[in-house]
Amino acid sequence: MDDKNLDALAEKVSDLIVEARKVVVFTGAGVSTESGISDFRGPDGLWTKFDPEDFTIDKFLRSAETRRQQWRLLSGELITGEAKPNPAHYAIADLHRLGKLDCVITQNVDNLHQAAGVPDDKVFELHGNMRRVVCLRCRRVYLFEKIKARLASGGSLDCEVCRGILKPDVVFFGEPLPERTVEEATAHAAACDLFLVIGSSLVVYPAAYMPDYAVGAGAKLVIINLSPTPMDDQAAIVIRARAGDAMTKIVEKVKEKLHPKTGGELVQAVDLPHPIHYNRVGFKRKNAKM
Repeated sequence: MDDKNLDALAEKVSDLIVEARKVVVFTGAGVSTESGISDFRGPDGLWTKFDPEDFTIDKFLRSAETRRQQWRLLSGELITGEAKPNPAHYAIADLHRLGKLDCVITQNVDNLHQAAGVPDDKVFELHGNMRRVVCLRCRRVYLFEKIKARLASGGSLDCEVCRGILKPDVVFFGEPLPERTVEEATAHAAACDLFLVIGSSLVVYPAAYMPDYAVGAGAKLVIINLSPTPMDDQAAIVIRARAGDAMTKIVEKVKEKLHPKTGGELVQAVDLPHPIHYNRVGFKRKNAKM
């Protein structure tokens, strides 16, 4: 998409945001890839390198050796590098600072929305968060870095309190999505009047039902994605552009409309938290197309 067309569409989306009472943002892998994080289904995606069947919950629970192999794979291949928020993350965080963001519903598990400045209680992570590791017996939560250090030293990968099985706090194949998170995200989607899809092809279910809930309740739909989605024909505006390019333009225009006397600049500076160093690991639902 050329700059002229992008600018015109960004102008229209900014008007919708300014007019909206509740704006919900839904993000997918297309946002994370702009931070250098691999997606799953692309030509060079992770599922071209690994068998998704190796990430079933049954295999993980089957034996300690299987778990150790999966932990090595996660820490050695899928959680390398230092992923940091990109312009799309920061633009979405600016919507929060402007008072225009109801919440973020995300398929991503990299914690980058929070690292960019969106409060944790405004981020609904449908597929979990790789920053956390949870004991399946006592539910104690650990930071991933602590478990990664144990793996590197050959130490135990069991819970230090109850010796239960430790698991990354993400959804494996064969597991349901976190019930409370889905319920809360669904309620927000159904109550908004503007639903922005950013960087998702909307083929991973049940997460992809979220825009359906919003549109069914009367919300306007905006889709920003490089490739077509099944809901393009229901969207008020479709933008074929990179998430960072589109959202930067859109939010700049929102700032200009809300704060014309300051040239669109936010008056109060906000300290951003340090980004965590995790790559994205998420798992496609069983009934989604590969």
